[in-house]
Amino acid sequence: MKTKTLKKNKINVITLGCSKNIFDSEVMMAQLKANNFDVDHESEKNDAEIVIINTCGFIDNAKEESINTIVNYVEAKKEGLVDKVYVSGCLSERYKDDLKQELPEVDAYFGTRELPQLLKTLNANYKHELVGERLLTTPTHYAYLKIAEGCDRPCSFCAIPLMRGKHRSTPIEDLVKQAEQLAKKGVKEIMLIAQDLTYYGLDLYKKRELAKLLNELSKVDGISWIRLHYAYPSGFPMDVIQVMKNNPKICNYLDIPLQHGSSKVLKAMRRGIDREKTVKLIESIRNEIPNIAIRTTLIAGYPGENQEDFDEMYDWVKEMRFDRLGIFAYSHEENTHAYNFEDDVPSKIKKERTEKIMELQAGISFELNEQKIGNTYKVLIDRVEGEFFIGRTEYDSPEVDNEVLIKKDSETYLRLGDFVNVEITSSEHFDLFGKVVA
Repeated sequence: MKTKTLKKNKINVITLGCSKNIFDSEVMMAQLKANNFDVDHESEKNDAEIVIINTCGFIDNAKEESINTIVNYVEAKKEGLVDKVYVSGCLSERYKDDLKQELPEVDAYFGTRELPQLLKTLNANYKHELVGERLLTTPTHYAYLKIAEGCDRPCSFCAIPLMRGKHRSTPIEDLVKQAEQLAKKGVKEIMLIAQDLTYYGLDLYKKRELAKLLNELSKVDGISWIRLHYAYPSGFPMDVIQVMKNNPKICNYLDIPLQHGSSKVLKAMRRGIDREKTVKLIESIRNEIPNIAIRTTLIAGYPGENQEDFDEMYDWVKEMRFDRLGIFAYSHEENTHAYNFEDDVPSKIKKERTEKIMELQAGISFELNEQKIGNTYKVLIDRVEGEFFIGRTEYDSPEVDNEVLIKKDSETYLRLGDFVNVEITSSEHFDLFGKVVA
């Protein structure tokens, strides 16, 4: 029987969704290991007794992936390949009752704030002394650092507050301690994540304290790069840009989801900012740091978005020339404000609009990459793949942005996690090629 190959006390953790879920899985795995469980992350060996699926419930595609993953492991349980299947995370938080009804074969469901209950189900204890400890799933030289949980913003399309609750900042001293622990493990780059970085501190300190946090984190020995993900444009604290400008450890990189280029649509989305103010914000950031890389995310096909609105967004993307850009087709989410409106843009049109924006961005990215040829950049080596060492500049985040490919030869030996100077010799739409220079 296949069940005989199962290892007692072995748990396989499956993570779906965003970097915040990766962080949560790492915390969960540290707790499990401290309770003497043998823990794997996304193992393909099928030798674990227990599977925990940390789900995403953000938009339709993500929900579908989460449900398909649960179904696959339920089938594996029926076949005797696993003994227990547990489900946690955002999908479980949002649809727990529905899931219990539809997939009763799952042994238990847990929400985003129910790690102690999950551990209790496994006859394990939540160890408070481990707060901040994680088993990293990323390469050892970079890691995510979640500085806050939840969100207080009223964006009409977003279900995150339903799944993650209100904004809750982690105290500065705790985050510094976590960064020190990461540095001891060999981490050189930390990526700050939250649903909204710019809101940091308002709940704890009654004022925005992201700039102060950055200054404190930059004092941690061993940390060379600090990167900012998911900043909100409305009420953006410009003191953060000053810190970025004056502190070499803060990467000249900003992930700031802007969602749309039409004032009409932005108002309907309840974003608290219009096109004109958005343009002024980006211009003022670029005036302070001319070489900053700005990544943004957009939505196509929001209820009521007509051709004129889309054309306005298209022209705005052409004008703004963002360094990095992603775009989602609007997903009609229950219990959000936008759910009250008719989802009136056909799926086909949504798809066409996302493709048109991405085609435009590919051209912009190619032109911007061509301008880098002949320049030398500090590159962090992430991995080896085939005949190339693959790394990133400070202007690129892992998984989502440009990569720098350096061909292996007899004279070039690079270690993962090393910083090297690389001259860019050629480029493609989303990749750079280069050679190591002294």
